[in-house]
Amino acid sequence: MNPLQAFRSQLGKLRRLAQPYFLPIEDTSGWQFLLLIVALLAVVVGSTLLLLTGTVSLSGALIPKIQQRFLPGVPEQVAAIWASPAGLVVMVLFALGLGCFGALRSKLRQGRWLPWLLMAVITLLILVINGINVGISYIARSVDNTLVAYKADEFWQVVAIYAFCLVLALPIRALQSYLIPKLGLLWREWLSGRLLGRYLSNRAYYVLNPNDETAEEIDNPDQRISQDTASFTTTSLSVTVEIVAALLTFLSFIVVLWTISSKLALWLLIYSVGGTALIVFASRKLVQLNYDQLRLEADFRYGLVHIRDNAESIAFYGGEQQESREASRRLTGAIRNYDRLIVWQALISVIQRSYDYFSRFLPWLVIAPIYFAKEVDFGVFGQASIAFSQVLFSVSYIVNNIDQLAAFSASISRLEGFQGKVEAINRCEVHRELQAVAPGAASSLLVRHVDLIPPHTDRRLIRDLSLEVGPDQRVLVVGPSGCGKTSLLRLVSGLWAPAAGEVERPPVSELLFIPQKPYMILGSLREQLCYPLDPQRFSDEHLRSVLEEVRLGDLVQRYPDFAIKQDWPRLLSLGEQQRLAFARLLLNSPRFVVLDEATSALDVATEKHLYGLLSQREMAFVSVGHRPTLKAFHTNVLELDGQGGWKLIPAASYTFNATA
Repeated sequence: MNPLQAFRSQLGKLRRLAQPYFLPIEDTSGWQFLLLIVALLAVVVGSTLLLLTGTVSLSGALIPKIQQRFLPGVPEQVAAIWASPAGLVVMVLFALGLGCFGALRSKLRQGRWLPWLLMAVITLLILVINGINVGISYIARSVDNTLVAYKADEFWQVVAIYAFCLVLALPIRALQSYLIPKLGLLWREWLSGRLLGRYLSNRAYYVLNPNDETAEEIDNPDQRISQDTASFTTTSLSVTVEIVAALLTFLSFIVVLWTISSKLALWLLIYSVGGTALIVFASRKLVQLNYDQLRLEADFRYGLVHIRDNAESIAFYGGEQQESREASRRLTGAIRNYDRLIVWQALISVIQRSYDYFSRFLPWLVIAPIYFAKEVDFGVFGQASIAFSQVLFSVSYIVNNIDQLAAFSASISRLEGFQGKVEAINRCEVHRELQAVAPGAASSLLVRHVDLIPPHTDRRLIRDLSLEVGPDQRVLVVGPSGCGKTSLLRLVSGLWAPAAGEVERPPVSELLFIPQKPYMILGSLREQLCYPLDPQRFSDEHLRSVLEEVRLGDLVQRYPDFAIKQDWPRLLSLGEQQRLAFARLLLNSPRFVVLDEATSALDVATEKHLYGLLSQREMAFVSVGHRPTLKAFHTNVLELDGQGGWKLIPAASYTFNATA
């Protein structure tokens, strides 16, 4: 991909990430978004002219002496703008800009007007600051001339005007410094919520399988939703504001510079274009290195989190050395990449500094001959230096910010790649559900002529399976290890799609899955028990009675306050977690239950008691297990042979053997 194609690709990714917050992307084109940006600039420029005209008129009427002292020549300049075609052009563009927002007002609902309003205020502040800076360049020129001419009174008057400009600029800068990160915070809240919602929709978090580093291109989705969104929104606004400021600075000071010396302005443009081309060519490697660094740092952090989450298991195994080797491997990858990154950063820094140092000579080389020829006054040196530095800074934006832009480009690729992946998964999952699940509200769990092949493999675990689990039926799934027992449960629970055939299952609220190692949420004991229901639905007395039913009465004594939050996976044994999962099951009261060795850590008596609770509540269930005692709680046994074959046998006539 050539640089132009890469640039267009990044712009497309940026639009897909940025536009939805400001304007819906589904029913609008990119041209409408760009049109609104141009309209925003037109509205801000028109508002600035109207604001300046009103300020001049009001100050002239109320405090003419202060106006004459601190705004010398400004009323005349404003009057000249209105007298020229420029005033009419600005007002026409102002009206057209308002018309654009009016025409698209129906698409700026759901709070989308707020970011545009904040961007307008920020742009207005930038424009005002640029006007003050242009004024300061003329003030600096007057300061130098009054010093050379030994005019003390005029010198102090000019200094007073300079002080007034600084006092005026300070609150504007402060407000700008607040509004930019505030808008970034609002944007991050919206974008993170949007990505999180899509990540948790249609089991996209499950399909992504982020722990498989070799098979999945979307690594560390947690970092992309949290850290990358914060970096993207902050940097996007920073880059946007800086580009707008650079554009306005260029337009403001190029006029000043051209009035001093057109030759100097031309040399500046040639110098800046050449320097920018050189720095862009030299920094192409930075984008990939920054992208890799984000990924490697996230991998290293995930390795440390993995050690923390599995601290007890590592301690039991004494696996510190192996964990250390793995963490060191991840750290080494990040260090090596960063080592290459700093080499390239140093090279770019040398080019940047050389560019900056040589730029200081240009104004002297051009202005000195015309000064010695007495064609300009001494103050032109100072004003030319200010104007030259401002224009050079604006046209050299890429040169001065190449590191930030490279990191920004990498974050765009990571975040847009994640967004595109979860959206594709959502579309695919919705289509899969429509194709694989029979319509209608099922009163039974039906499997019709299903072939089961795990995702990303070609191994057929089950061939042409037909099975019905009605409200009064209970099926035990048995077979050798690796034959597909748990895979079948994933199929009937809706996690996997069948390779052939169809599955008809009850509504989600009437089907609950209980794994061998129950899921423990980050929350209180009440939230653990009620998950995924609203914890406020049940009283403390109800929760206590359910815990007593599953023989966890001692847990109530240990933690009488159901609002307490603990590290439950660490504090509770696996047997206690399995009993707590049955308490959660009783509170949810589904009609159908899928159990994957859900009593493997319990004694036979407790297992019998818990299955008895399910029978008392007339729940239908499909369970996987290896104990012969489980047969007594089921009406049928589904035996898998691991080669695709299966048998459905009445439980009363089934005999366990060594392979079951």
